[in-house]
Amino acid sequence: MNGFVHEPVMLGEILAVFREMAGGTFVDATLGGAGHAAAILAAHANVTLIGIDQDDTALAAAAERLRESGLGGRAALRRARFESVGQVVEGEGIDTVVGALFDLGVSSPQFDVAERGFSYRHDAPLDMRMDRSRELSAGIVVNTYPEEQLATIISEYSDERFAGRIAKAIVANRPVDGTARLAEIVTNAIPAATRRRGGHPAKRTFQALRIEVNQELEILPVALRAAMDLLAPGARLAVLSYHSGEDRIVKSVMRDAETGGCTCPDDLPCGCGAIPVVRRVRVRREATSAEAARNPRAASARLRVVEKIAIGVK
Repeated sequence: MNGFVHEPVMLGEILAVFREMAGGTFVDATLGGAGHAAAILAAHANVTLIGIDQDDTALAAAAERLRESGLGGRAALRRARFESVGQVVEGEGIDTVVGALFDLGVSSPQFDVAERGFSYRHDAPLDMRMDRSRELSAGIVVNTYPEEQLATIISEYSDERFAGRIAKAIVANRPVDGTARLAEIVTNAIPAATRRRGGHPAKRTFQALRIEVNQELEILPVALRAAMDLLAPGARLAVLSYHSGEDRIVKSVMRDAETGGCTCPDDLPCGCGAIPVVRRVRVRREATSAEAARNPRAASARLRVVEKIAIGVK
């Protein structure tokens, strides 16, 4: 399967979220290897899929997986970034969907393919593009961004407290020609006592660079609002996020939709005319300890779910 095989995170919880889903079209806006999508199609014979991913390798693997599972005939796979979910779905002649899923971040197979440049564990060119047709790469960010901009990205996108020191070290060592050299520079910029705890010292910086290259946080609010617009009444949106920056955005966008953007004090009835469009669905928000031990990617996962309500219903 093109080497793109991984265990879908919190699969049991995702299937439970969509257990009562009506027949119709489901959209997986971050298809990956189709782990979640295949399970959802298998559980719902009256559901078809629109699967979206910007990674051509992921789409090829997803198509193969669905074909081998006998589910390919119920799936339309499209290459696009997830903020285009509305245009993609409408382009298929679909007005509303019965469910939507976002599994954010980068998948394990992308980390494991050295030449993609996502991992600090393999030496490779500084790439990190999920869509390799786009121009901006990690190499461009690392070797051309001003020191102050680099520090801001590393701090805001990964909560790295030594972002200033790391950015200064990167600029001082330019040109940086690969992931191994970048990981070495970052590691040396972090105090020795800190390096000995909390995983690989370069983990946060690599995360921040990946987010910048792929504009993940910039496009996320647009994508989530578009997905909620597509939901039929009673349909649910589920989002899996993997770090605090993502989760803050997901929580904020969902909260805004849940309140209709109400600006009234919490202890007073709404008087601003805000109209809620979703309600929050309470679910298990974290993977079980057993899954986290089995699947390291699940350890940081956070699940949030909302359900579309009819206009005017609170």
